[in-house]
Amino acid sequence: MKIPTKIKIGNSWYEINKIKTMDIPDAMGSTNYRSRCIKLASHSNTRYTKFRQEDANVTFWHEVTHAILFDMGNKLHRNEKFVEAFSRRLSRAIDSAKF
Repeated sequence: MKIPTKIKIGNSWYEINKIKTMDIPDAMGSTNYRSRCIKLASHSNTRYTKFRQEDANVTFWHEVTHAILFDMGNKLHRNEKFVEAFSRRLSRAIDSAKF
């Protein structure tokens, strides 16, 4: 899947920025609700060497899930366990779609 440069969530446009590494150890992505920016790392600061495309897709959907839940006013946007489980299933469903 090709990662977009922008995505509309609710009434807000989020910019997608691919960066080399994250400022937060072990993080592969982050969402800033105020600036409406999603950052995706191409490398991790620790045990990962280089993102595979599958990792990038899952991370993208993970951050989008955070933003959607935030837009809905749902407190689950803070629940990493829920967001991770949901976004992995979402990414697999999208990747498996047949047309």
